[in-house]
Amino acid sequence: MVGRMSGLLLRSVVALLATSVACGQAQKERTLEEIKSEAIKRAENGMYPLIGLDPADVREAFASIKTSDNDEWAAAFSAVADRYMSQAKAAVASDPLKASALYVKAWRLYSFGRWPTPASPGKQRAYGKAIEAFLAHSRLLDPPLEVLRIPFEGSEIVGYLRLPKNPKGPVPVVVAISGLDSRKEDLSENFGAILPYGIGFVGLDSPGTGQAPIKASETAERMFSRVIDYLETRPEVDKTRIGMDGQSFGAYWATKLAILEHARLKGVVAQSPPADATFQKDFVLNKTLGNREYLFGLGPALMSIFEGAHTVDDLATIFPKMSLVSQNLLGKPTAPMLLIAGALDTQVPISDAYLILTSGDVPKEAWINPQGGHLGRQVKVWPDPVIFRQVIIPWLVRTLGVEGKS
Repeated sequence: MVGRMSGLLLRSVVALLATSVACGQAQKERTLEEIKSEAIKRAENGMYPLIGLDPADVREAFASIKTSDNDEWAAAFSAVADRYMSQAKAAVASDPLKASALYVKAWRLYSFGRWPTPASPGKQRAYGKAIEAFLAHSRLLDPPLEVLRIPFEGSEIVGYLRLPKNPKGPVPVVVAISGLDSRKEDLSENFGAILPYGIGFVGLDSPGTGQAPIKASETAERMFSRVIDYLETRPEVDKTRIGMDGQSFGAYWATKLAILEHARLKGVVAQSPPADATFQKDFVLNKTLGNREYLFGLGPALMSIFEGAHTVDDLATIFPKMSLVSQNLLGKPTAPMLLIAGALDTQVPISDAYLILTSGDVPKEAWINPQGGHLGRQVKVWPDPVIFRQVIIPWLVRTLGVEGKS
């Protein structure tokens, strides 16, 4: 496990695994060497969370990592990223396109340096540098990216808004919600592909992650309702065509909002949405702790987004309250939805997707990969970018009522 023995992340893993061992159900976390090997394999195959990282850069960083110390991890990946950051700054004036690509390389490396959560000072610094590199890249984009700061409960919601170039009138906009360990920067880079279709987007961090102003809770979806309120004040946005997209834990919020905000949302994409079974204690013990579809630390990453969650007992108290069944939401009217899932998903059981599909008042659409894992992914066949471009974008284009790519 990557983390100091005295650090929050590793303490959390130890506490969680101690509980599951007592129950006779422990799955082992990868060792540091196993993490290195698996991460390099994922970089070579374009697999999350190393999509877009150069395997040579990953090997270089790992060569400097000798122990399971959070700050050592962050420093190693930041050192490689620093080189690209310096090259990008030197190239801005003479070759903006080259500089932009170098900033992206730096951002991805810094971001992996803080992965899955910024659980130490070094990882926090890496996350700060990741934002700096991404924003430097964003300043070179055309059309531009606007950083939103929406007042919210004494704080602010930070989001990234991009709108199509030279629109003829108000445009549809998709509210894109990150997952447990992805961030609004990842979403904003991906969603640039939807702009040529005449659709804008706003990228947001999930509650408890990134720069989100509140932790995850039974009512944290109110943060996204506030964003919808804000979008309705923007004259560039067609308020009758606001969509939503959520991935993994972000899909949980998207599903809740498909119900609670069904009158204001034109369509919602939920990719591997947790609904009920994911939140049960037996699933946490059997599938979440030590999950190997996840690179490392799924349990602690989940704990990090909730206030006061430090042990499996804390999660056992919090998680059932998050269930859409416990909240009596399933069966109520919903916005049109596209559910995406993999039958082999070990992080969010396929039964949760089926539960959502068979509830509510309107027919829903589904894309279920029988050979897919989390988010429907299948190595080399259905990687994340292909699902996004071939499944998600066409559905959003059709549902939001745009004519197609310009």
